[in-house]
Amino acid sequence: MATHAIKVPDLGEGIAEVELVAWRVQPGDTVAEDQVLADVMTDKATVEIPSPVAGRVLALGGEVGQQLAVGAELIRIDVEAQGEAVQVPAAHARASAPVPAPAPAVAAAATSAPAVRISSSAGKPLAAPAVRHRAAVLGIDLQQVPGSAADGRILHEDLDAWLLRRQGAQAPGPPRYAERHDEEAVPVTGVRRRIAQRMQDAMRRIPHFTYVEEVDVTELELLRARLNERWGSERAHLTLLPLLVRAIVLAVPRFPQVNARFDDETGVLTRHGAVHAGIATQTAVGLMVPVLRHAEARDPWSSATEIARLAEAARAGRATRDELSGSTITVTSLGALGGIASTPIINAPEAAIVGVNRIVQRPVMKDGAVVARRMMNLSSSFDHRVVDGQLAAEFVQAVRASLECPALLFVE
Repeated sequence: MATHAIKVPDLGEGIAEVELVAWRVQPGDTVAEDQVLADVMTDKATVEIPSPVAGRVLALGGEVGQQLAVGAELIRIDVEAQGEAVQVPAAHARASAPVPAPAPAVAAAATSAPAVRISSSAGKPLAAPAVRHRAAVLGIDLQQVPGSAADGRILHEDLDAWLLRRQGAQAPGPPRYAERHDEEAVPVTGVRRRIAQRMQDAMRRIPHFTYVEEVDVTELELLRARLNERWGSERAHLTLLPLLVRAIVLAVPRFPQVNARFDDETGVLTRHGAVHAGIATQTAVGLMVPVLRHAEARDPWSSATEIARLAEAARAGRATRDELSGSTITVTSLGALGGIASTPIINAPEAAIVGVNRIVQRPVMKDGAVVARRMMNLSSSFDHRVVDGQLAAEFVQAVRASLECPALLFVE
């Protein structure tokens, strides 16, 4: 009998440790060759680690939520073989389901170690790693959940439907006014912990200031509706976001300080000619920021198509490392839930983030008369170390001017 010790794989340059997201097996379990053993995460890339051999699990190398160094023992397996125990070298893995951030790792290929699989092993329910992780957190056995996608793949919507059915079958809860003394300790792990760390780091290192300005988007909304009516069947559906990105692109040449990345260790501010717009996107596993690259070279329809593709890839767990890194300025929006104003946190090391609040129709004084207009607030935050208040206000006013006279969006 030989013992195979599978080590934490090398997931790419600069990656020193990974977080153990979920175990797929337990000590004593019998595993088949190529069966997924565990999910690990680095940055925001979730990676499935399969077994290179068949055998029985002897020991696990850590607890869920634990940080493991690259090269540390991940799992030990007994196999039927002759000879002395051998050590299986660390695997170069491929990210199978990147998930809310900004720079997931892309793994290199290797021939001497187990490769990471995209699909589930034989006999296992088909589901993305993000779905599997959420099911594990909720205590859902995926074998019990019917999948609605192609080939029976389980989606987040299937988990929601299963939860509703389970809640409906449970006994009625306590009386409405009964005292409650229960508590629940929920470990902050995986993507949520990475988000918490990034937000804490951004607030600690960057002196934020937020500038809020209202924008009359009545004409913009009328034009957007007409453009969609005219080219709706031929081009991508225009939302507010690609038009806002276009307004930012037109303003950046006058205010390059806001389209920049600041290295606070070297004190160097890098101002970018290219506008790589981060589009903050809410997913089932947390906030992610896919990047609309070279927005300056796109018309609104091209931006709309790419934004929709990136958002879908992020929510489905298919976004790549390149698609989740390298933004120079970020746009964030809560859509219809956007509230009156907000204080968005800068996506470090960027110098600015533009926040969109909800559009509301309300009475406004215009040319001496009270008229109904569609109004929206822009809530934008800036790094006060490199962006002065006046410059920030002038930048937002330039964006506002383009949005309030939307014909300017289509001319240089």
